Amino acid sequence: MSTEAAGAAGASPATPPRAAGRRARVVAQGLFETRSLLRNGEQLLVSIVLPGLALVGLALSNTPSLGPGRRIDLATAGVLALAVVSTAFTGQAISTGFDRRYGVLRLFGVTPLGRGGLLLGKAIAVAAVLAVQVVVLGALGAALGWHLRAGGIVPGVITLALGAAAFVSLAMLLAGTLRAEAVLALANLIWVVLLGLGLLLPVARLAGPLQGLATALPSGALGEAMRASLVSGSWPWAQWGVLVLWGALAALVTTRLFRWSA
Repeated sequence: MSTEAAGAAGASPATPPRAAGRRARVVAQGLFETRSLLRNGEQLLVSIVLPGLALVGLALSNTPSLGPGRRIDLATAGVLALAVVSTAFTGQAISTGFDRRYGVLRLFGVTPLGRGGLLLGKAIAVAAVLAVQVVVLGALGAALGWHLRAGGIVPGVITLALGAAAFVSLAMLLAGTLRAEAVLALANLIWVVLLGLGLLLPVARLAGPLQGLATALPSGALGEAMRASLVSGSWPWAQWGVLVLWGALAALVTTRLFRWSA
């Protein structure tokens, strides 16, 4: 037997590549979801362009009234609240609804990633896109004269996190129970309606009956919490409680009603 043949006969079989760990799979999925959102023209329109136009419009005009305080500070806080709804609710509801329609959710559910990994990946994507929004819209606000209070950074970050969690839960509820076309229509309609229910327009500036409604809605809680955090530097415990309640209820209902295939 030749030396080469002997070496080949005694060689151990090639070691198969090791499967990626759960953390690596989740991170990879999160990066994929993030790239998909940032490359989607409609998502960029809703998450960056429209909030940016709203900020410029509010900063350069005198109407509607935003209440006491520097107008640009109030406008920037409201637009950052709008950014949360754009990404965590509208964007996630639409993308998840169509993923469900085309069988993507069912497919991922039987892969090593699993359903839990898919949801964690979506959470990473929301956090990443939201960070981009905060940087871009914050820079635009600063260019227009926004002054960020140092004492408002921590409560502002908490507000962003609680708001994102609440609206992602609501997005999953919508996307997991309705047809994709209905999700598309309703998600955009709700986005428009919530603009005037505490997001851009403070609750105190609404008509009497609408004040109570906006206060109880997650949009009003998010908008008021962002203004309290970034403008006043306070800790809006009551509004945080509303966001936690909405998020918990939506998550509970979603676990019971969510369907992974259309």
